[in-house]
Amino acid sequence: MLFAAFVALISFPCTSVGQEADSAKLKFWNDARHYERDRGHLVGFAAGSLYMGGMSALYATWYREYPMGKFHFFNDEEEWLQMDKMGHCGSAYYLGRWSSGLLKWTGMPDTKAYWLGTGMSYAFLMTIEVFDGFARTWGFSATDIVANTAGAGLFLTQALAWDQQAISFKFSFRKSPLAEVRPEVFGSGYAENALKDYNGQTYWLSSNISMLSGNERIPSWLNLAVGYGANNMLSAVERDLPAGLKDPGHRYRQFYLSPDIDWSRIKTRRAGVKLLLKVIGFIKVPAPAIEYRSNGKWIFHGLHF
Repeated sequence: MLFAAFVALISFPCTSVGQEADSAKLKFWNDARHYERDRGHLVGFAAGSLYMGGMSALYATWYREYPMGKFHFFNDEEEWLQMDKMGHCGSAYYLGRWSSGLLKWTGMPDTKAYWLGTGMSYAFLMTIEVFDGFARTWGFSATDIVANTAGAGLFLTQALAWDQQAISFKFSFRKSPLAEVRPEVFGSGYAENALKDYNGQTYWLSSNISMLSGNERIPSWLNLAVGYGANNMLSAVERDLPAGLKDPGHRYRQFYLSPDIDWSRIKTRRAGVKLLLKVIGFIKVPAPAIEYRSNGKWIFHGLHF
């Protein structure tokens, strides 16, 4: 879905708001002032198609390869030092944010768009949890639901209170050396590594300093981000290290503090650029960072990503 949005972006001619000749093109990208039925039908059809197609593809390419059985629960709260839970939280946050944005584009009232968009996000992720519940390898995870709720709640609470996001969920990735040790778990290419290699992922809560402090002298785009990561993990839990693999040492948590950019607050008159900034909004920019590790080490990074 992100790739499709990017392709649509680069094929769209970016134009100035002040150019009357291009006003019709810009109107398409802008939120409607009142509900437009055609836009509503378009978004409804697209959302339904993506949901049905996505779930069908997910089942065919993933779950069908594993044995299925009766619905059951599974406690995975100790696995991967909760890095997978951070992924659930971020997915729920951005699915709700992007879905609400599409609904606002139709002209739907903001409050209704926020609630419905968050509901769409929750329904999508809940379907995946139900699939897990029937898979013998996994199970329905209550802690996944907690993480989904936290991410959806982070978006919805701010949207209803401020009509904007002062605290955004962000993501960064750098390939870890351990990805080569277990490619069947962490992926065989960079794209798969970014999705599966928990050792190289960092999840961030990026806070807008100007808005939260009330100080308008601070640049509106400047954020301060707190990050979480984990490393030295070759298996979900330390005691289940597969036979034949060398123990990389005790796993540890990583906590970061780093400046960031709120892309949505970069001012531009070009509609295409605005869309691009929304698309890349979930990416934490490379920047200096202070890291604290749960093994007691402090590290300063001149540039961390």
